[in-house]
Amino acid sequence: MPRRSSHTPANHQLHWRSYRRTPLFVTCSALRPWLLDRGSLTERLIRASKGQFEVKILFQGMGVPQLSEQRALELPIRQRALIREVILFGNHQPWVHARSIIPIKTLTGRLRKLRKLDNRPLGALLFSDPAMVRGPIEISNLSMLESWPSTVPANYGSPVQGRRSLFWLDGKPLLVSEVFLTGFTPYNKTP
Repeated sequence: MPRRSSHTPANHQLHWRSYRRTPLFVTCSALRPWLLDRGSLTERLIRASKGQFEVKILFQGMGVPQLSEQRALELPIRQRALIREVILFGNHQPWVHARSIIPIKTLTGRLRKLRKLDNRPLGALLFSDPAMVRGPIEISNLSMLESWPSTVPANYGSPVQGRRSLFWLDGKPLLVSEVFLTGFTPYNKTP
């Protein structure tokens, strides 16, 4: 499993905004239903790909989250966390780059299992847990995503738009960011 972190330098931070405060013209109209859906993206991608769904790990290991991620999770500066970056494939095409930040304090008790997800989708685990609570959705558009982690291989496509949410399991936080790539094609379908 790759161990190289794809953190973004501190002076190139992403800008996330509440979708409620973002003008509709900022979001791609075809992607809007995908960006604002509060259900499981994993489940929706599995349906859209008719089961041809795969998770490829780009990085999973301890690292220092980006400043905006630290702020969202209310972490002290330079506090290390488990960082997991994956590409979600549908129909053998790269559809979504997902980045999860799981604080060390979250990786305790029954949630130790989050340390060893391997190629299993985090979304499936989150949405199957009756104790899960999801926070508001924030979005970022293409111009704001120019500083998205640069180690996403170019053959996976460029970021189009993204969203992120805080999740709580047993009252413990984790942050999930999902960026739709140019290869994402189920725009016009509503699976």
